[in-house]
Amino acid sequence: MTETSYKPTSSIWSISDGRAGNAAQVSAIVRALQAPTRWSRLTDIIGPIETPPALALNPRFPWTKLPSRFWFAPKHALSAAQRQLLSPPWPSIWIGAGRRVAPFGKAVRNWSGGHTLTVQILNPQMDAAAFDLVVVPEHDNLAGPNVLSILGSPTYFSAAQIADAKQQIIHQADSDKPTAVVILGGHSKTHQFTDEAARRLSGQLQALAAQGWKLLMTTSRRTPPSVAQHMRNVVTATGGAFWDGSEDGPNPYLSWLLQADAAIVTEDSTNMLSDVAYHGLPIHMARLSGRSPKFDRLHKSFIARGYARWFDGRLRDWSYRALSEADRTADAILDLLIARGQTPTRSEAGNN
Repeated sequence: MTETSYKPTSSIWSISDGRAGNAAQVSAIVRALQAPTRWSRLTDIIGPIETPPALALNPRFPWTKLPSRFWFAPKHALSAAQRQLLSPPWPSIWIGAGRRVAPFGKAVRNWSGGHTLTVQILNPQMDAAAFDLVVVPEHDNLAGPNVLSILGSPTYFSAAQIADAKQQIIHQADSDKPTAVVILGGHSKTHQFTDEAARRLSGQLQALAAQGWKLLMTTSRRTPPSVAQHMRNVVTATGGAFWDGSEDGPNPYLSWLLQADAAIVTEDSTNMLSDVAYHGLPIHMARLSGRSPKFDRLHKSFIARGYARWFDGRLRDWSYRALSEADRTADAILDLLIARGQTPTRSEAGNN
């Protein structure tokens, strides 16, 4: 029996390389597909659907040093345990994010005999025709007949997530104060959160607090510990709130986005900027050290479309139509399934 003898089950596999940002994008699209009206249409097309837990694939050296288009035997890049996870019956829909999982999406499309609809999030760094749909940010400048170009990254919070987050909102005595959520990134390939950048931002935040703003600050995994501690001292001294991990209690990220009047976001994360734009908050981008052509294009797009402005120490108020590229991606997936006329298929025991 060959792997291609299997037809897909009615399931959706969500795959990442374990990086938090990539995993978040896959999860957002799966949640968008699970929205009630969209989920109903999906089940009409491919039958009752299972959504197994998200899977993080961890390819090994030397594959990780090779361009993804040269991974001719991708299963050998995985440990024996992970090779067992990546086995038939194949799903109806495969959604993977990151170049390191792209070779596996291409392989599953082939192994399933083309029955699995493969969706690749972010530039696969191989021929886009190897997938049914490739979803990339506009600033990647990738085009093709099966390429969906989106602004920023796909973000989606379900109704249940929003309801739970609203329960976390604590109405304090100073709730009449305007509130700003401050989202910190950190070191990356393109940016550095230097001490100078931290001092500049903390001075601006202290001035805002003196003007009556309540500051709600959260960090990322990339925020340098020294910067996080400095910012914690600044924010708590002004009567604000700070979150840097489970030691600070449940993650308030979504609840803070829901209650904030404005947002200050460091410039280094597409996901963070997109999360705020999803909620329609005025985005004030705080500069770090470093830059790249891709991020320059991203920032210009956000500014040109009215989502963001550069932070100069002042907070302004403006409005725009909230951004939801996960919805657009989920609709594109539905359109592809409808176009191929897919009907429910199940693996028969006799095929094993």
